[in-house]
Amino acid sequence: MPNDKHESSDASIRNSSLETRNFIEVSAGLVFRRGLLLITQRRPQNHLGGLWEFPGGKRHPNESDEDCLRRELLEELAIEVEVKELIETVEHEYPEKAVRLKFFRCLWQQNEPRALGCHDFAWVTREQLADYVFPAADARLLQKLQTAPGLWS
Repeated sequence: MPNDKHESSDASIRNSSLETRNFIEVSAGLVFRRGLLLITQRRPQNHLGGLWEFPGGKRHPNESDEDCLRRELLEELAIEVEVKELIETVEHEYPEKAVRLKFFRCLWQQNEPRALGCHDFAWVTREQLADYVFPAADARLLQKLQTAPGLWS
């Protein structure tokens, strides 16, 4: 019986630390155009530099997730999008910080992307996604993208 009490105490400590952890709120876009998905490469000097990701960024206080995403895509890639439905929310803890990522399906509206706030970008097919290395936080979403071809239409 003492072991059970100790184990539940450990679980409540873990849960309370997760609940009080300050998450960095991030909006990211799954920007689709003609069956292709837009991905960006992080600058080498940034956190997780060189890895590929879905474009977006940190939400400002009093900014909606959708407004954040429109702003970030304009700043990072000079594109305009229509923000559609929320596809996935992921909370992930790195050793140095915790992030809450909200991934929205977006439709490209206008302007060709330019690498303004990222190292590079690519339009990829569902099959090509596996050729790129993404941060650990994106694993669940990548699985969903591989197994849900309806997202790509």
